[in-house]
Amino acid sequence: MQHASLLQQYLEMARPYLHNYGYAALFFGVFIEGFGIPAPGQTLIIAAALLAAQHQLNITVVLLLAWSAAVAGDNLGYTIGRFAGRRLVLHHGGRIGLRAEHLERVERFFNHYGSIVVAFARFVEVLRQLNGVVAGTSGMHWLRFPLFNAVGAALWVGLWGYGVYRLGEHLNLVLNLFKRFEPFLLGVGLVLVVLFVIYLFRRK
Repeated sequence: MQHASLLQQYLEMARPYLHNYGYAALFFGVFIEGFGIPAPGQTLIIAAALLAAQHQLNITVVLLLAWSAAVAGDNLGYTIGRFAGRRLVLHHGGRIGLRAEHLERVERFFNHYGSIVVAFARFVEVLRQLNGVVAGTSGMHWLRFPLFNAVGAALWVGLWGYGVYRLGEHLNLVLNLFKRFEPFLLGVGLVLVVLFVIYLFRRK
């Protein structure tokens, strides 16, 4: 007997929430993931888009709710980081050797490249949950963050929401290919990060 497809796995994982709570499950799942609480936000978007393709949900409502929840959740995370995160990091960071000058160095990096990080962080697990908090902690300008956060949310929801809805039967092949090459992509990303860190230390 063949294993269930990835599409079926997504549907089975999220269907109870969507069946019992409808659009509210989608909104709150994506919303709470945006400010650091682990939640299957991306899975809910994929499952909702698949159900929309089966005419069980409205794809326009799915996309608007997912985008609104993603933007609102990250902005709440940004607010938490902006007004509480830095103080907490400085207060407890000394226990692991993190001093104020270290945090300031990270903040300078985020100020230079933070917009790109904010726009594409949603496509990386963990970064998707901590994106807003880190942006707030690093002191990213309060006008820049909402702009790039909204753009990133649109790209993310567009891919996993509208993309899933449109691809339909071909999506399972795409997801299987992504899963197959995901370790390679993560490895390349890690190497690039390490090389960049080495470059920064050599400059110093």
